[in-house]
Amino acid sequence: MTVRGAVSLGIGAMVGAGIFTLLGEAGAIAGSAVWLSFVLGGLVAALLGYVVAKLGTTYPSSGGLLTFLEEGFGKGHLAGILSWLLYFSVIIVTAMVALSFGNYAAALFFGPDGSDTARQLFTIGAIVGLALVNIVGAALVDRIASSIVGVLLVVFVVFIVLTVARIDTELLAPSTYPPGGNIISSVALTFFAYLGFAVITYTGGDLANPTRDMPRALYLALAITTGLYVLISVGVFGTLTVDEVVSSGGTALAEAIKPILGDAGYALMSIAALLATASSINANIYGAVGATSMLSAGQQFPPVFGRPGIVGGTRGLGITVLAVLVLATVADISAIASIGSVVALAIFVMVAVAGMKLRGSTGSKAWVIALAIIAGIVAVVARAIETIHENPATFWAMIGVLVLAIALEFTWSALRTRRAERGAG
Repeated sequence: MTVRGAVSLGIGAMVGAGIFTLLGEAGAIAGSAVWLSFVLGGLVAALLGYVVAKLGTTYPSSGGLLTFLEEGFGKGHLAGILSWLLYFSVIIVTAMVALSFGNYAAALFFGPDGSDTARQLFTIGAIVGLALVNIVGAALVDRIASSIVGVLLVVFVVFIVLTVARIDTELLAPSTYPPGGNIISSVALTFFAYLGFAVITYTGGDLANPTRDMPRALYLALAITTGLYVLISVGVFGTLTVDEVVSSGGTALAEAIKPILGDAGYALMSIAALLATASSINANIYGAVGATSMLSAGQQFPPVFGRPGIVGGTRGLGITVLAVLVLATVADISAIASIGSVVALAIFVMVAVAGMKLRGSTGSKAWVIALAIIAGIVAVVARAIETIHENPATFWAMIGVLVLAIALEFTWSALRTRRAERGAG
């Protein structure tokens, strides 16, 4: 894995899960101030990225964040629960992005009224096809990620130039912004759009010089993605009303460019969306394979996750793909985004706590880590409160994910202890 490949992997994971999938969801909360929410989300990601980069250069591993949690909290129940939660967050993100891929593909090939069957078939095809790419190995993941991101950057530059030049400043006026509490609440969601940067931490086992290359890749990917998010959201919300963005959902970028380039522009952005979401699926599956292999080797996860797969790769890859397929066929994008955003940000807060404990080894600055922890907690609490009021069912689903992680950790821990006792006897 090269630095360029790691940067492309991170950008691909972030953009696919972010600007195409979450723009409408964020707009429903932050209105035309989404660009500001992306700025704040980027700042939170940068603070946490500092912690992750320091940890990554000190403990390079294909296990990424999971390695950092183990180093900080040991191999006890806390690290185990957090590991299951992180694994769930990867599944949630991948399912959400796969659904977005299916929606875009059905709309592009069959029109806005494409059938649910077509959406599901495209969703399933994307998940299975990119799982096969990961079976081949990291070199192919590198080449595909780099190629896709190169095309996306060109398309995004064209989109930004055309839309920003035609924005209606009245649509972006501060007088149209919602209350500040809404903007803060949306930060957890916009941070979710940056979640893909964590995938770069899983390249530690594949980079030639992770101590030097990982921080470079991580900071560069975050800087490029933040710039893209802010400029694209300005272009979209300066071209369409908030109601138009929310109603168009994942196709907001295509709708924003349509008045300028017509149907050709709509098709162009739809193809870009397919590339972006495919890149994100690819990157997240790559991260899940490295994480589950490391966890099974360390007995944090059942050994089955690390065993060779039937057609290649590991069984952890197969289990992950099956879980993503199930979630993507039964869940709703809005609910997935809400659950995943809180779970993911909470995990990053705990990674920052681990970073605080390990700062003597990593050489990290305590005040930066403290800011990261505080910012993360504020965003999580604000999002949780908003969810309780607006969608109680989704809030209880978040609690359900936590309960499931606890149950799996204690169940596997008991089984592991029994196996050890039988082996000793």
